[in-house]
Amino acid sequence: MVIDMIENTISSIKFAKALADETRQQIMRLCCCQWLSVGAIVDALQVTQPTVSHHLSILKAAGLVRIRREGKQTFYTINQAKLAATCCALAEDFAPDHKLTLEQNK
Repeated sequence: MVIDMIENTISSIKFAKALADETRQQIMRLCCCQWLSVGAIVDALQVTQPTVSHHLSILKAAGLVRIRREGKQTFYTINQAKLAATCCALAEDFAPDHKLTLEQNK
């Protein structure tokens, strides 16, 4: 599968800021490979709902989470394609001697 690197990358600053917070990293670990509601994330992290919503909004703005709505509930999962593409783009910017592709390890 060929991924459009321009569409799937975000600015390195926005990416770094989104990943810089420990709570956001915990949310990303929780939402990896599964869809979770805000309530499930609140329960797992034992923090308040406004705290989780704040961090999810930052991850959403960076394009690092995907969203699915079911009725009044919203579910989140990691946008793995965007995460991988942005990591590859950063490696290309800061380690140009080491060419990386998303298909390299398949």
